[in-house]
Amino acid sequence: MAANKKIILTAEGLKKLEEELELLKGEKRSEIAEKIKVARSYGDLSENSEYDDAKNEQAILEARIADIEATLKNAEILDESEINNDKVHVGSIVKVLNINLNREMTMKIVGSNESDPKKLFISDESPVGLGLLGKTIGDVAEIETPRGSVGYKVLDITR
Repeated sequence: MAANKKIILTAEGLKKLEEELELLKGEKRSEIAEKIKVARSYGDLSENSEYDDAKNEQAILEARIADIEATLKNAEILDESEINNDKVHVGSIVKVLNINLNREMTMKIVGSNESDPKKLFISDESPVGLGLLGKTIGDVAEIETPRGSVGYKVLDITR
C-alpha cells in the first residue's frame, strides 16, 4: 500500500476491519504464543519444525495486523448519508444491464479494501468500478475487462 494513500471504507467495512484487528491482537496472538511455548518445550530449536511453523505463523499474523493498522490510519470513512442517487459513487448500489450477455446484475461500488467480486462488491479502482463511477441512470459504460470490452447500461442507483 502506498504511504498515506487514502483508503475509502464504508462504515460496515470499518467495523469488519476493527473486529478482525481485535481478534488478531487478542485471541490469535495468544494462540500463537502458546504454540511457540509448546514447541520450545520440545528442545533443540534448530531442527524443530513445530517451532519454525509457529514463528512463521506469528510473522504472517503480525504482518496482517500491521496492514490493518495502516489501512485504518489512512481510512476515509464514507458518509453514506451524503451520497445522492443521481450518479454512481463509492457506496452506491448499482443495477446494470450487461449488454453483451443481456443480463441484469446488481453490484455495490466499494473501496478497494472491501471488494469481494463473489458478493458483487466491486472496487472503485477496478475497470468496472472506474467505468461506472460518475454515470447516471440510462448511461452506458463501455468497459475494457480481462475478457474484452463489455457494455453496462445503468438501470438504477440506490444506497
